[in-house]
Amino acid sequence: MLRVGLTGGIGSGKSTVARRLVARGAVLVDSDVLAREVVAPGTDGLAEVVAVFGEGVLDASGALDRPAMAAVVFGDPAARERLNAIVHPRVRDRSAELIAAAPADAVVVQDIPLLVENGMAPLFPLVVVVHADAEERVRRLVRRGLPEADARARIAAQSSDEARRAAADVRLDNSGDERDLAIAVDALWERRLVRFEANLRERRIVSAGAPRLVEPDPEWPATAERLRARVAAAAGERGRGVAHIGSTSIPGLPAKDVIDLQLGVASLADADAVRDALQDAGFPWHPHIGHDNPKPPGSPVWPKRFHGSADPGRSVNLHIREVGSPGWRYALLFRDWLRADATARAEYLAVKREAEARYGGDPDADRHVEAKEPWFDAVLQRADAWAATSAWVPSLD
Repeated sequence: MLRVGLTGGIGSGKSTVARRLVARGAVLVDSDVLAREVVAPGTDGLAEVVAVFGEGVLDASGALDRPAMAAVVFGDPAARERLNAIVHPRVRDRSAELIAAAPADAVVVQDIPLLVENGMAPLFPLVVVVHADAEERVRRLVRRGLPEADARARIAAQSSDEARRAAADVRLDNSGDERDLAIAVDALWERRLVRFEANLRERRIVSAGAPRLVEPDPEWPATAERLRARVAAAAGERGRGVAHIGSTSIPGLPAKDVIDLQLGVASLADADAVRDALQDAGFPWHPHIGHDNPKPPGSPVWPKRFHGSADPGRSVNLHIREVGSPGWRYALLFRDWLRADATARAEYLAVKREAEARYGGDPDADRHVEAKEPWFDAVLQRADAWAATSAWVPSLD
């Protein structure tokens, strides 16, 4: 099963996307629908709302008068918090029931308007954000009968486009023709969601293909931040911080389009304890990788655990190492040294290009690592010397 978080600002067309995904076979869990369900007449949720806010929030039939309720909470954060404390736990519980009832191979789309505002993005293996320009959203809301001032106020009360962009693994632009949106949704379903679900269910890592260098992508840092948050949420209290490491963490350095992350743990027993949670979050375990390169000549292997990505749209290497271990330290040291030393960066890029020229068509990444290993061995003392003279200390950032 794959759980997808779907969100977007009011008037963006999120419901249109949800309907299209359902037509393709997704199971929809709509938070807005559930929010109405849990305060329907006769529910304990409505009874609690009346107990807190009074019978003035009921209409003549005894149902919740939603405009009256909105008038009470819209400009009063404390009142809104009281209402959320009644509604949100019930919506969460009902969502869990619906997800548990879905087929094992389902793509479950959870339509959550305030997914970003409530900090829920890291809880999903994939987040889809539907975007439309603010003025277009205002026009749509006015066509629905909302006064323009109210439309603008509601848009302003939600997260910014920048915040939603930062949370998005996939961003669907719905500023134009609805037919174009349908084509984009269909492509997302066929090329990513269906394959992601199968990989997740079968604990299968997506192959990155033959390692090839690409020019630096300005989206790498933001992508890494999303993935860091997802890994941290899955690891929970057993995690000791997640760092973006490897070549994509070094500004301006050409690299393979693979995000390397390092999860710190107190012991590898903790890594084993969070294995299933990481796999459910989209990072299957690779049982045959358990030592590190580079390593000093003659040193013992540096044990770790390794997870990859089930998402066909994003290659990830997740290295799990004990905090303070040689492997954990050197991953951070090499990153920071290369960030600081232009000469070292140039040398490393030359080594990477030589490896690509020699093994560029070979999908076996181990050959590329082996080709670079002598350089790593030769420069470890230089990196250590830099650490000593710069008063370097390990940092996740």
